[in-house]
Amino acid sequence: MSEPVPEVGWRASEIEQELPQLQLVVERARLARAGAHRRNSPAGVQRRLRMLSDRFKGARAVGVRSEPVPAAYRVFYRQIGLDPEVAHTPIEAAVLERMLRGGFLSGNLLEDILLIALIDTGVPVWAVDADAIDGDLGVRLSRAGEPLGRAPDAWSLPSGRLVVADGSAALGLLFGQLAKECETGTRTREVALFAVQVSGVPTLFVEEALWICRNGLEQEDY
Repeated sequence: MSEPVPEVGWRASEIEQELPQLQLVVERARLARAGAHRRNSPAGVQRRLRMLSDRFKGARAVGVRSEPVPAAYRVFYRQIGLDPEVAHTPIEAAVLERMLRGGFLSGNLLEDILLIALIDTGVPVWAVDADAIDGDLGVRLSRAGEPLGRAPDAWSLPSGRLVVADGSAALGLLFGQLAKECETGTRTREVALFAVQVSGVPTLFVEEALWICRNGLEQEDY
């Protein structure tokens, strides 16, 4: 059986014009059992986290922002009006958490796999329940007052925010909060993974990050 190929999500016309290097790259992972991603990680995954914790100490942790891929996300943050000194990029936030907590601590399998992919490649990956998506994923600007998600109590978005969306709703802020109803749960059987690629981030790194996530979630030994 051939390996699944990541797909590039759609972009609204204003995104293509103003941010031509921004891409959403999407891949799906089929879980062996419903909700298996919420269990504790197997020993191999926890061991990998400990090894990564040892790699990010002292000068390496402080200097991560100057490495090519993290630096590319910092540049993009400024391009879209975010201050990376205040709103940390995903890799910087993870490394800061590692310094505060003394290591990359294990949560559940999904959390650990997403973290490993981020630390290994510098590329952030998010996961949503594939059954909660209406059509393909893409990037557009929010409309004034539209809800984040489809829940009756969803909070309203201002206009002009970059959002990850499907065919009928905004499902999450780019680099930010996801709508509650699209988060994975105990009944989730298939996960939609998406990575954000910006100028300066090689496609190989994005594909590797998604492969790490899919391979980790589809394993049978948990």
